[in-house]
Amino acid sequence: MPEGDTVFRAARRLDDALAGRTVLRSDIRVPAFATVDLAGETIHSVASRGKHLLMRIGGVVLHTHLKMEGEWRVLRTGQRWPSPAHRARAIVETADATAIGFDLGLVEVFPAAEEADRLGHLGPDLLGPDWDAAEATRRLAAEPGVPAVVALADQRNLAGLGNVLVNEVCFLRGIRPERPIGEVDLVPAIDLARRVIHANRDRSERTTTGDTRPGRRLWVYGRAGEPCRRCGTRIAYGRFGRNDVELRETYWCPHCQP
Repeated sequence: MPEGDTVFRAARRLDDALAGRTVLRSDIRVPAFATVDLAGETIHSVASRGKHLLMRIGGVVLHTHLKMEGEWRVLRTGQRWPSPAHRARAIVETADATAIGFDLGLVEVFPAAEEADRLGHLGPDLLGPDWDAAEATRRLAAEPGVPAVVALADQRNLAGLGNVLVNEVCFLRGIRPERPIGEVDLVPAIDLARRVIHANRDRSERTTTGDTRPGRRLWVYGRAGEPCRRCGTRIAYGRFGRNDVELRETYWCPHCQP
């Protein structure tokens, strides 16, 4: 699933191409909003909030979430679409550019006045201008028994981290993933999470090791059974969650994360 840094770049790319332009044509290809017509409206801005993408057009917000496989592409208006075109779920066209959302996990349109309430459940955005470390700390501490890897990935606590960065932050801080979040030193963990996501917001290839070569970019994520880059211990794998339905893929070094 795309994480906050990926969505941040997508929003910036869309904002550069669309902000200030007038919509010539729109096509929302989900039944509940298929009749929405944004033609003639001005695109005020495109922004991200955690993993959510918000296209503010006229008096409404086109709200999308990439989920597992979604992506937004920007083409020159009139340029040939990439295949398969039938997977497009939202199209916004201006005189110069056409934005196409493929395989989007969530598409909805709501009045702009409802934006704050609709996204009010989200915690502070690690990449947002209104980042609030104290509020993120308070939210994480509110449920001290939750496993660290689950609490850090919960968008209600802080918005933007996904499985990859959560696993990497836990490794870098030496936090065992199943350790209760109430036993974690939260301030440095949150600070590191923000520094890591900021360091990757302008990269097309995410890295936490500082090495951008293929196969060398991450410390533990996706490396089950491989030797730890620090100590050589085999990387462990497990699945953790609040219940048996929502389980997160988790990787850690048994030696470096005691």
